Amino acid sequence: MAIENKILKYAAIDIGSNAVRLLLCNVVEEHGVVHFKKSELVRIPLRLGEDVFRAGKISEEKSERFIKTMRAFKLLIDVFEPVSYRACATASMRESINGKDLIEKVRKACGLQIEIITGKAEAELIYANHVEEFLSNDHSYLYIDVGGGSTELTIFDKKEIVASNSFNVGTIRWLEEKVSVQEWEAMKTWTLDNTIHHQPITAIGSGGNINKIFKMIGRKGKPLPIDKLKELYGQMKIQSLDDRMEIWDLNPDRADVIVPAARIYLSMMKASNAAEIIVPQFGLADGIVHELHFGSVKASLTGI
Repeated sequence: MAIENKILKYAAIDIGSNAVRLLLCNVVEEHGVVHFKKSELVRIPLRLGEDVFRAGKISEEKSERFIKTMRAFKLLIDVFEPVSYRACATASMRESINGKDLIEKVRKACGLQIEIITGKAEAELIYANHVEEFLSNDHSYLYIDVGGGSTELTIFDKKEIVASNSFNVGTIRWLEEKVSVQEWEAMKTWTLDNTIHHQPITAIGSGGNINKIFKMIGRKGKPLPIDKLKELYGQMKIQSLDDRMEIWDLNPDRADVIVPAARIYLSMMKASNAAEIIVPQFGLADGIVHELHFGSVKASLTGI
C-alpha cells in the first residue's frame, strides 16, 4: 500500500531596505525526508531604505505603496491557505521613526501582522536554512549576507558558530552615501580579527545580488574564485547604469545596487583571506519558512 506524502504550506514575507518579498512554499515529507519546494516568489523593489537612510522616515508616497503591497501579499496568502505565515521587517523599518506606525496601519488595513526584527534575529533566521549542511567539519567559513541596509557576518568553525555581528553597511545605504567610514572600517577590522585564527576559510554568500553575480559569471553550483569576482567588479564599476542593464541584462533596481554589493563581498573575502565564495541560494524568506516548519514540528513533538 502506497504511503501518501504529507504536504504543508507556509508563507513568508521579507521586508528589506531594497525590496519586499513574498515566498509561498510547499513542504513535502517523503519517507522521513523533508523537501522545500517554492510555489511562488514575488519581489517588489519598493526601496524603503532610500527614504529612511536619507530622511530618517518612510515618505507618505512610499508608505501608501507599501500598504498596497502588503494588502496584495495578504490576499495571496489567504488564497494560498498556508498552515502558518510570518512577516519580518529588517534594517529600514528598524531605523525609520515612523516604522511602527506604518506597521500598525498595515494591521488595520488588512490584518497582516509584521514584526520588526533585530540584525541578530535576522542572521539567526538565515541560519534556519540549515547552513551547517553545506559545511565541512575540517574547514572554517565566513557567512556574508548583504542587504540594502545592513550586512550580517557569521563565522563557522567545525560547523559551530564562533562569532557573529551585524553592521550598518548595505547597498541602498551605500548609494545614499550613508555608510560611515568608521562603520566600514569596523566591519573590515572585525572580520580580520575574528577570522585570523580560523584558516583556511571559505566565504558563503546570500542575498539577491550574489545570486545574480553567480548567474552572470556562469558559476551556478560551483564556487566563485575571488579573482573572478574582482574582475567582474572592476568591469561593472566603470560602466554606466544603462550599460550594466544592457550588457548584463539587469533590471534597473538591480543594476545600481549590484556594484556596492560586489564591493562588500569582495572586501570581506579579502579581509578574511577567503579564496572563493559559495552561494547556496537561500535568504531570509527561506529561513522564515524553515523556522515555521521545524518550529511547528518541534512544538508538536514536545506538546508545546
